[in-house]
Amino acid sequence: MRIERGQVAVITGAAGGIGRGLAEEAGARGLRLVLSDVSGERLTALAETLQGQGVEVASLVVDVGDSQQVDALRDLAVQRFGGVDLLFNNAGVMQTGFSWQIDSAQWQRLLAINLGGVINGVRSFVPLLLGQQRPARVVNTASLAGLICSPMLGPYTVSKQAVVALSETLHYELAMLQSQVAVAVLCPGPVASDIMASNEAGGAATQQLDDLLDSSIRQGMDPRELAREVFAGLEAGRFWLLPHKNFKPALERRLSSILDETNPVFQMADA
Repeated sequence: MRIERGQVAVITGAAGGIGRGLAEEAGARGLRLVLSDVSGERLTALAETLQGQGVEVASLVVDVGDSQQVDALRDLAVQRFGGVDLLFNNAGVMQTGFSWQIDSAQWQRLLAINLGGVINGVRSFVPLLLGQQRPARVVNTASLAGLICSPMLGPYTVSKQAVVALSETLHYELAMLQSQVAVAVLCPGPVASDIMASNEAGGAATQQLDDLLDSSIRQGMDPRELAREVFAGLEAGRFWLLPHKNFKPALERRLSSILDETNPVFQMADA
């Protein structure tokens, strides 16, 4: 699919990190934008900045875990721009801690946003995209955690592996229909953001991990660099968008363990 000036991109979780990088890159390419985030203040600031650069922007404060709010985002895109060409189901939060110590509300909060937000995006937007009868792309943001597992990241890993599974299932379904709509799944490593601010800390048991993760993420790939790789991948027609290549040995070890039926052993991803 060619990314062309005038196309319409919907981006959730747009006010920071990966979402902001996608919005800035899409705007620089002349796309019209429909942006959402739970932070109205940051969303308004981003929209005003992009509009000051000549980008056409509509924005709406949305909790992606609420299906009606996601429907409202879809309706805004149609009302303002007539349709959608690119949907980025990107909104996400973090939760660390021992799996048995994370309380029910924390589990449900993370799953509602990280997984429920993608489910709501697919259910709300895919019928619209199919009905347009033209090329369109759904891009679901997962993570390296969608492909490999780590301790102390249970809810996050569960949600991201489910996003990968949903994306691959959707890929097969759209192929069955010989549709012009396609899906891609984005599985990045650390990308500079403040996602750890969304983490409900688990106390002294996780503080060292939280500090390490926060430092690693803040020093991660520049979001605009990531966005450029994402758009290149979309134009190349790729399903797997894997901007960080250094994790592949860890993935190979996991797949080998599964195929060999050996017990998994955790190792840090190769540098």
